Amino acid sequence: MPQIFIPTALQDATGGVAQVPSAASTLRAAIAELESRWPELIHRLRVGDSLAPGLAVSIDGAINTAGLRAILKKNSEIHFHPAISGG
Repeated sequence: MPQIFIPTALQDATGGVAQVPSAASTLRAAIAELESRWPELIHRLRVGDSLAPGLAVSIDGAINTAGLRAILKKNSEIHFHPAISGG
């Protein structure tokens, strides 16, 4: 079952929960599960049909470039990260 890791910056919305198992097969479905369980996360993880600005997601150790369409594997690990910019 995929595991979703909640960063410290978002744990105020989850009551301190840091890791959640998910039955989802896509990132979109995983985020929908989180938003259903913790409505405080709505708009913090996604805006409309895109990831929230300033948020990056890694799946199985690689930065996700497929957006919400990303496919999750049976044992995927999903991590949310603040996007880092620089120049």
